[in-house]
Amino acid sequence: MLEKFDRYPLTFGPTPIEKLERLSKHLGGKVELYAKREDCNSGLAFGGNKLRKLEYIVPDAIRSGADTLVSIGGVQSNHTRMVAATAAKIGMKCRLVQESWVPHDDAVYDRVGNILLSRVMGAEVELVDEGFDIGIRESWERALEDVRARGGKPYPIPAGASVHKYGGLGYVGFAEEVRAQEAALGFSFDFIVVCTVTGSTHAGMVVGFAKDGRQRRVIGIDGSGTPEKTRAQVLDIAQKTSALVGGKDITEEDIVLKEDYAYPAYGVPSKETLDAIRLSARLEGMMTDPVYEGKSMQGMIDLVERGFFPAGSKVLYAHLGGVPAINGYSYTFRNG
Repeated sequence: MLEKFDRYPLTFGPTPIEKLERLSKHLGGKVELYAKREDCNSGLAFGGNKLRKLEYIVPDAIRSGADTLVSIGGVQSNHTRMVAATAAKIGMKCRLVQESWVPHDDAVYDRVGNILLSRVMGAEVELVDEGFDIGIRESWERALEDVRARGGKPYPIPAGASVHKYGGLGYVGFAEEVRAQEAALGFSFDFIVVCTVTGSTHAGMVVGFAKDGRQRRVIGIDGSGTPEKTRAQVLDIAQKTSALVGGKDITEEDIVLKEDYAYPAYGVPSKETLDAIRLSARLEGMMTDPVYEGKSMQGMIDLVERGFFPAGSKVLYAHLGGVPAINGYSYTFRNG
């Protein structure tokens, strides 16, 4: 589905799939849980799902003649870390806007984790005191204008790379990669669980898995706390991406989004999220973060316990990365 699109390799290749044997057993053993380790996909600054998207965006950035990648996220944004790493890799400058999307008061929140890595990689970081929203932000548009005013040529990459024309392509490729791995494994996954916020990861999966009729088996776990906006954005990206790749028509019914786990707010972990982070760490040695993967792990655990997945189901948890953000929650985890 992606043969006609240019791709700039930023990842190692297919990411491994591992069985979560101990977690599956702990949850009753009726469902087999697996993880696809997108957190281990690259040597660029700890990797993560955003690199799959950026692989299809970078060729366009190079063709444009840009000299500066300009993007936006929260203070502990995984996406902006990956944009900074990509800029360093391809020899461009990087301008990042980091908004106050998370109402979190850890004293070192803006000095550790993702934002620290972005600074070390040479990105120009601007902290902006604005709250969370998945839409296009004025602060990002101002940053683009500022780069132009200083004689630079910016290339705009929106939050999560999600509403970029090519933002959904990487996770169409994810679905194709999973199908190849399923052929080697000798079985197909019944469900795919993914955290959903700005939407292009989920949307790309929907388009990719629609090829074999599994688009409604992609179970999005909302991490945004703004599920109506998120659902609409996932649908819009999926429809545009499907048209771009010549895929199947995507309807509103194809977007499955579970809304019960984003509380109390975007980026703020609940007790249940913290319990899920500790459980997967202590049973599998697999770290997840309080913003994204902890909430999708919480959601998957709860869905297993409530019997959402039929007995015998094989469930693939998409581990999207983002663990560096846990450093911003050092007081929360001071005793483990």
